[in-house]
Amino acid sequence: MSFHLDKLTVRHLRGARAAALHALDLDVAQGEQLALIGPSGAGKTTLLSTLACAHQPAEGRLSVLGADPWALSHKDRHRLRARLFLAPQTPPLPPRQRVVTAVLAARLPRWSVATALRSLFAPVDPEAAFDALRRFGLGDKLYARVDRLSGGERQRCSLARLLLSAAEAFLVDEPISALDPSLARITLATLQQEARARNATLVCSLHQVDMARAHFTRIVGLREGRIVFDLPRERVTDEMIAALYENEIVEPEPHPAHETPERIAVGACF
Repeated sequence: MSFHLDKLTVRHLRGARAAALHALDLDVAQGEQLALIGPSGAGKTTLLSTLACAHQPAEGRLSVLGADPWALSHKDRHRLRARLFLAPQTPPLPPRQRVVTAVLAARLPRWSVATALRSLFAPVDPEAAFDALRRFGLGDKLYARVDRLSGGERQRCSLARLLLSAAEAFLVDEPISALDPSLARITLATLQQEARARNATLVCSLHQVDMARAHFTRIVGLREGRIVFDLPRERVTDEMIAALYENEIVEPEPHPAHETPERIAVGACF
């Protein structure tokens, strides 16, 4: 089992009365792929960050890859995080860094300090970085500077890191929010192919409901920090979607990403 949540409650501030996630029960098997959907503020990003061991639960139980991360020592919890890959919607890539260096950073947990420093000046394995970028249509950006990339290109650059990581679970937040429909399909297909190839778990939050229903066999609907439904996609009806997004506008196609700060240092993501 990759993730087990038992009556899990998360608060952003210790002692806060309002909870970001309320008594969630959720099991995700190793190698399973599921989509998280729900209106803005539903708790999708918080749930992904919690699975990535970035938020300590206020109540309930959390098991990640068979371990309670908050019962581990700091050193052991860091090792556990290295087995996860959290890709935020707006990746905080160093703006003056070359793309090749940013992508190869996925290997930092497995490199010595000497190798990491050497790669800053002469990339250790540019061929691997190129191949990862190529799968997301970014092979021509290998030696570009990160601050020369568009928002969608930065998203895909961050996902190229995922391909070079040794992660056993991919936690991906709105990976297609800045992409056109064609690139969105390619991006989701690449993520799912990689997850299947290494039997890695994929939990992906999506604002595009049609893409979630088209690409994922299990869909979890969140609203106000609670799980509204957790069902195979064939059992998710239009009426259930309408109720989930009541008083919200559902985007049928990818739309430009909003630049929101996000800095949770987890695993090989940063």
